[in-house]
Amino acid sequence: MQQAEIKKKTVIDWNPACEQADVYRDLANKIDGNDMFVIPKPLTQDRLEALLMEHGLME
Repeated sequence: MQQAEIKKKTVIDWNPACEQADVYRDLANKIDGNDMFVIPKPLTQDRLEALLMEHGLME
């Protein structure tokens, strides 16, 4: 991704065959194929911190 950014291109434009490009294509297909049409609600700061603590990502 950094190489694409240096060249001021998207990852897919820079190297469409790279693994990261496949990840972005897969994500785009999942978003496009989504039929749930819900608007997610952001977590509160307290809930986010609790999740980070629960999964050992924050002390």
